[in-house]
Amino acid sequence: MAASIILFPSKMGIFIALMALSLLPEYALGVTRHYEFNITMQKVTRLCHTKSMVTVNGKFPGPRIVAREGDRLLIKVNNHVSHNMSIHWHGIRQLRSGWADGPAYITQCPIQTGQSYVYNYTIVGQRGTLWWHAHISWLRSTVYGPIIILPKKDVLYPFQKPYKEVPVIFGEWFNTDTEAIITQALKTGGGPNVSDAYTINGLPGPLYNCSAKDTFKLRVKPGKTYLLRMINAALNDELFFSIANHTLTVVDADATYNVLLKTKPTFPGASFLMTARPYATGQGTFDNSTVAGILEYESQPITSLKKLPLLKPTLPALNDTNFATKFSKKLRSLASPQFPANVPQEVDKHFFFTVGLGTNPCDQPGGCQGPTNTTKFAASISNISFIQPTTALLQSHFTGLSSGVYSPNFPYSPHWFNFTGTPPNNTMVSNGTKLMVLPFNTSVELVMQDTTILGAESHPLHLHGFNFFVVGQGFGNYDPKKDPKNFNLVDPVERNTVGVPPGGWVAIRFLADNPGVWFMHCHLEVHTSWGLKMAWLVLDGELPNQKLLPPPADLPKC
Repeated sequence: MAASIILFPSKMGIFIALMALSLLPEYALGVTRHYEFNITMQKVTRLCHTKSMVTVNGKFPGPRIVAREGDRLLIKVNNHVSHNMSIHWHGIRQLRSGWADGPAYITQCPIQTGQSYVYNYTIVGQRGTLWWHAHISWLRSTVYGPIIILPKKDVLYPFQKPYKEVPVIFGEWFNTDTEAIITQALKTGGGPNVSDAYTINGLPGPLYNCSAKDTFKLRVKPGKTYLLRMINAALNDELFFSIANHTLTVVDADATYNVLLKTKPTFPGASFLMTARPYATGQGTFDNSTVAGILEYESQPITSLKKLPLLKPTLPALNDTNFATKFSKKLRSLASPQFPANVPQEVDKHFFFTVGLGTNPCDQPGGCQGPTNTTKFAASISNISFIQPTTALLQSHFTGLSSGVYSPNFPYSPHWFNFTGTPPNNTMVSNGTKLMVLPFNTSVELVMQDTTILGAESHPLHLHGFNFFVVGQGFGNYDPKKDPKNFNLVDPVERNTVGVPPGGWVAIRFLADNPGVWFMHCHLEVHTSWGLKMAWLVLDGELPNQKLLPPPADLPKC
């Protein structure tokens, strides 16, 4: 038997709330670490297809960042390609350093060709596994890598010290240019072409044609414990993952999953496949394939490993929502004195947002490829499909020049209907650039409700700038009278990305203690491209340490 887990596309962490990423009263004393990212084109071959693609320092996946809690990072990004670029440090709180958060046209204008920008931020109250990725168009399909945050010196994780730590990054491989794919999809209004393979650490593995040599192999010793730092960087899919005949223990679930793998006490006389494939709930097309790596024991000469039986794991069905729900409901914070679960017990602002797909009118003379030939696919939050501005929201707010860029009136009291019942006749969305404004230190409860207007679908929602507590979830329509009675306000899991169940809802709570403009969006990139995104504007507090710092001198210009 093999234990399976589910990976959201964007973040997976592991010290269940050990990563409680709790905010410390002061920045810990750390060191300053310097990194340099050169954005270049690199020829890469997979599945017998060679293409030139955007990379960081010529690597796919990109280089890992290693730091300790309390360290300051200065990461210089030099853009040597024809595409505009921005990098997001997924899961980093960015306390008062929103200029370094990275989403293009939200907290910064992108870095133009031939230009550079230094991302400057301090890691406060966080440890575990996060990741970085491009945050403009679909460039994160090849531009991504791990962020490994070690505890402060002489501080231990609340679990057994592993023998070895191994990053395991899931991604997607496209034989063609992903920028061309999304450009075509947005023009025609239809679904984009799907990936040709999934990857583990950039390698598709032996289950794909012309790919046996490109297989990730994890070589282990008997009787040891390994920490797998797992990140789902896939562009458009959540994934199930399993290792044949081994048990994985989740010790952190935040932006990623950190899991402990305990190997067999003696050489088992076999090798073991570790596989991942999509958890798919929507009605659209998706890459229905399986990526595989191989777990090998080191006790025998490599030459004899080829003769060993190769055991295969069992994965849940592609649409096994029941498994995914049971798994996510098991996650809890440690809620210990050392790693407290500071769940807001009193709520200042209650919000209810709907999330889901809809349509926009076709604007192509020959018709479109949306749900009908007169419509294009769209996506929205509270029926507002986000229009990306041409200047950065944070900059326009800070300079007081926001008129014509955004409006501060995001709707939070939607038109009520049977969200998960018979869809309405009118599937059209509204379009706009609207922000939700919050005073500093506002405690927030947000319920996100999936709609079945174009079919029920899971949406992994990622909130920048904050961690939140997942206090409740369920299927069907949220009941504001009954459902809050079952909320977990004691030890809910703390995350920065959460799956809105297909045909269901999820409730989160967080404290708006970080001034700035913070993006919230579906981490399925196609849904973000269609407009399933919005932003929160958290105003400055009264004290000096409650105010957004001024922008750096090298902030990119639009």
